[in-house]
Amino acid sequence: MLARRTRFLIIGALITIGILGVIVLDAPEPTKTVDVLMDDPDSLVGKSIAIRGEVTDGSIVNETLTFTLHGDNASVIVDFSQASVSNGLGDNRTVYAEGILRFENGTYVFEADIIKTSCPSKYEEQAEQ
Repeated sequence: MLARRTRFLIIGALITIGILGVIVLDAPEPTKTVDVLMDDPDSLVGKSIAIRGEVTDGSIVNETLTFTLHGDNASVIVDFSQASVSNGLGDNRTVYAEGILRFENGTYVFEADIIKTSCPSKYEEQAEQ
């Protein structure tokens, strides 16, 4: 029979290996920028991904619950009709979104499940009242 200390070491090693396996196998995919997403969108259609970009000024349409998210060189339409949206969604705001990319009627649409916005900076210019 194995000594008590040896059994504890074996059990500890198995638990450690199990935890490391879960971390490695379940590691989230890194967030993609809109530009990276639109470089090869066909490879990501139907997959659950996370993206970040900036809301295009004047693109929020409350009737259809959509807006345009842009990067430096590309943009994508975001459908947030089924999304949990944090406070502060507005023009020119940096946004993190999780969801699925779809190709509908010749256009790529990102169907968001979760949308998180950046907090406004205290250093941004305040509108004069």
